[in-house]
Amino acid sequence: MDFNRLSVSRAALSRALRRYPIVAVTVVVIAAVLLLLGSGADTTAQWLASLFTLGVVGLTGVGMVRDILRGHWGLDILAVVAMLATVAVGEYIAALIIVLMLSGGEALEDYAAGRAKGELNALLDRAPQVAHRLPSGADTGEQDPHSSNYAPGPAEDIPATEVAAGDVLLVKPAEVVPVDGVMLSDAGSFDESSLTGESLPVARSSGEAVMSGSVNGTRAVRIRATATTADSQYQRIVALVREASESKAPVVRLADRYAVPFTAVSLLIAGIAWAVSGDPVRFAEVLVLATPCPLLIAAPVAFMGGMSRAAGSGIIVKGGAVLEQLGRAKSAAFDKTGTLTYGRPELVSVNPEPGFDANELLTLAASAEQYSSHVLAASVLAAAEERGLRTAPADTAQEVATNGVEALISGRLVRVGKRRFVAEADPRTRRVELAPGQMGVYLSVDGRFAGSLVMSDTARSNAAQTLDRLRGFGITDTVMLTGDGSATANSMAAAVGITDVRANLLPQDKVAAVAALPQRPVIMVGDGVNDAPVLAAAGVGIAMGARGSTAASESADVVIVADDISKVATAVDIGRRTLQVALGSIWIGIALSVALMLVAAFGFIPAVAGALTQELVDLVAILNALRALHGRKLFRRAPKGTTVQTAAVPGSV
Repeated sequence: MDFNRLSVSRAALSRALRRYPIVAVTVVVIAAVLLLLGSGADTTAQWLASLFTLGVVGLTGVGMVRDILRGHWGLDILAVVAMLATVAVGEYIAALIIVLMLSGGEALEDYAAGRAKGELNALLDRAPQVAHRLPSGADTGEQDPHSSNYAPGPAEDIPATEVAAGDVLLVKPAEVVPVDGVMLSDAGSFDESSLTGESLPVARSSGEAVMSGSVNGTRAVRIRATATTADSQYQRIVALVREASESKAPVVRLADRYAVPFTAVSLLIAGIAWAVSGDPVRFAEVLVLATPCPLLIAAPVAFMGGMSRAAGSGIIVKGGAVLEQLGRAKSAAFDKTGTLTYGRPELVSVNPEPGFDANELLTLAASAEQYSSHVLAASVLAAAEERGLRTAPADTAQEVATNGVEALISGRLVRVGKRRFVAEADPRTRRVELAPGQMGVYLSVDGRFAGSLVMSDTARSNAAQTLDRLRGFGITDTVMLTGDGSATANSMAAAVGITDVRANLLPQDKVAAVAALPQRPVIMVGDGVNDAPVLAAAGVGIAMGARGSTAASESADVVIVADDISKVATAVDIGRRTLQVALGSIWIGIALSVALMLVAAFGFIPAVAGALTQELVDLVAILNALRALHGRKLFRRAPKGTTVQTAAVPGSV
């Protein structure tokens, strides 16, 4: 006999009994009643079952009355009436089955939810706990794990929470990277599928960023930590996942939409059956088939399954209510830079005014832009670095949202940003000629127009395809909201297939534009700090890339870990699928229950058989709800003479 396995089973049973005491007591009472019936003590068995059932009715009734006093008419009414009716007509075995079904509903929901939360739990369980810290000097070539003389002995195992920025860490094969860092080894391969949903390993070379939570390949590598665990990518995702997994799905709203009519129809059928037959037993036989478990359990399981499927695709959804909104969305708004475009503009030209040269202009621009969080600022800094120009520190600096930066650099007041922002300092600021996809960055120095930079950004290769998919999901009203000028915005919109363009917008203008869209709910997709207000104001705010702005990620309802706009359409697809499955599970439960109640109304289903049959109805509804974990299959009609192929919906698991 395997005593270890037996010990584990006993421990699991003990935990279950402590967690679900009413289930345990109900099982004991049922066993006692059956023993009493076997020994001929029918009256004692009936009294025991009836008193226990009435005790459960009392406990359930207290919560039911409190809900009613708060104006909330829930589904507990049916359960209480069914238990009272079965006790009153002497169907005490059926009464015990109803008690077991209702008390076991929580255990059944926990089990089904555990299945549905597989991807969410996997992310939480994989949080790295240990790091291998190398001594100082380990960032030299002599300590390269790829070299023949490398010895891993000096590595010190420490809790991952004790890693500090600058520490050199050894990541062994198949280990989870504990913190964000940069590669010190020449090359490595990492599996980022649990974070981004992409199945193919990603190659990283020396100097490139490595994301915490990714799994190292077959070779040991060294990284230098750039953040603590609390500030690392994986921990931010874990925090979002924990928030999502602990949130309540919109089950109450969904169930309440059907609770009152379902209760009324059930009582009506039971009442008519009693009145026509003249037998009160018929009333109880109908109501044992009207218990509300499919409404109470199936919907939350479906929403948890949808959230889990989304997490497996690199999409963190903050709660079931968000999935419902995604499933019902009618319109979508998009930021431009970093969302519809790659957000990595390149410097095309430097156009200094008389009295300034190109390097001076670019140096001043980069010195001011280092105090900005905008993607254009990062591109200006990169361009200056490529030319070997060194930025100067500012005495004071202030970023004006969506406009630019004003900084005091070496005693000179520099403004860099949009033309209208610079024109406030010098009305003579001249507009630079821009080709499609280009944007201008303007500068003034001490109140005088100093020149402009021309930057170029390109539309994402899959942006147009993503918008086509959204239209296929019924989201036909799409709009671009950007702070850029009209010419740049219109050319980019034409490239991705958007006809409604709102340019030169401030953050508050974006919020107003989203609020004014007639087709609701509205999805807003953005990526930067400036998008945080509109992401919070939209029906569903989607932040592109958790490694980007923390403010945007915290304000958003959905965070896409990968820098991939196609995940927006995948999120909508998952939302629609989840809502469809949740509503389908509810309707399956209702339809089967009503059909069986009508059969029972004619006396063809005894109370005990009805109670057992209702358990099967619950099981069918819950199994259907678990379908939310999986995507649909699309069948493509092929031309004659070719083979018909099937393709999974993008983002399905």
